[in-house]
Amino acid sequence: MASQQSRTAQRRMTSPTVVDIARLRRGPGAMFSLRETVVSPARIGLDLIAIEQGAPLDLDLRVESVLEGVLVTGPVAAPTVGRCVRCLTEFQARVHVVLTELFAYPDSATDTTTEEDEVGRIVGDTIDLEQPIIDAVGLELPLAPVCRPDCPGLCPQCGVALAAEPDHHHEQIDPRWAKLAEMVAPEVPDTGTSGEVPPRGER
Repeated sequence: MASQQSRTAQRRMTSPTVVDIARLRRGPGAMFSLRETVVSPARIGLDLIAIEQGAPLDLDLRVESVLEGVLVTGPVAAPTVGRCVRCLTEFQARVHVVLTELFAYPDSATDTTTEEDEVGRIVGDTIDLEQPIIDAVGLELPLAPVCRPDCPGLCPQCGVALAAEPDHHHEQIDPRWAKLAEMVAPEVPDTGTSGEVPPRGER
């Protein structure tokens, strides 16, 4: 069992979001600050907006030993890339979330009385922040992102981006009057090849 935990811990240490907590030891009161920038191990977010894999994750966290495990609190920030649901253009933004996550000690009361996905777990003196960041970012990002709050979108008739052409419009005739407009359209006289209207007597 100890050997299996050791191998799991070694695999976890390859991820940039895994934090070594061996210095805390098991017992309440010890803490350290984690202020660093790591790369995102995967794309984190929603279909239309997300933190891209490899993007910088700015961590400013407090890692504290408590009775049942290790409590991680503090902000995480990262750049995002999204696609506007109104005009379909790609845009860049930034997401800020605040983590409050308990990682349970093995065989603690929290560990034995909670489901696997309810709290994090400490494995081989390490904790992995990836899932808490995924959960927090997923709740923070908008389901329908826009490049700007007042984005006018696309022209419904031709698809032109209205932000780029604010004066763009189409002349529209109410279909109820379109037939009448055709009926009352002025007739163009037949001027022949010379372009002159023949005298009344020659018509």
